[in-house]
Amino acid sequence: MLSIGFDELERLLADADAEVAAAEAHGCLAGALCSTAPYRLEQWIDEILPDEEVPRLASESRTVFAAVFAETERAMAAIDMAFQPLLPDDDAALVRRVAGLAQWCHGFLYGLALGGAVAPGRLSADVDEILRDFAEISRAEVDPADPVETGEAAYAELLEFVRTGAQIVFEELAEARRTVMPADPRVH
Repeated sequence: MLSIGFDELERLLADADAEVAAAEAHGCLAGALCSTAPYRLEQWIDEILPDEEVPRLASESRTVFAAVFAETERAMAAIDMAFQPLLPDDDAALVRRVAGLAQWCHGFLYGLALGGAVAPGRLSADVDEILRDFAEISRAEVDPADPVETGEAAYAELLEFVRTGAQIVFEELAEARRTVMPADPRVH
């Protein structure tokens, strides 16, 4: 679990005139961490903030973005499967949580595409299926005709699938991250 809350990241992104919501920004980060090595904080900030806002980013905001980045990177790589997508709190309306989950999956797929590890033929059948499911989840909406309990149960199931699916993708693409880009791409 991140020390930074969803609403705090959402506020910082809005203050910086970002065109992405917190869930999508965090999904982008998680996806990029799966496919790009090394992926750096500045790359993520450049991806989620408008170009003119990056130089003006307040040091407090940069600190928050750095914390989200570092904590997400650690959680993705941890063997204890503790990673959690950054989404609206459980007390938020189901419609808002489902929209957040959909945005997170959209961001994840975008972030994943930033790296070169997702070339055709490089994905296992499991990862390919997870990514197809994430694409479906990115279009998820609450059906107002469904009972609330049904929607809550479906959301909980999807959230757990996304949480574990992201970690599976991270683990399965470890070798691809190593072969796509060396650990230190700088020319000496």
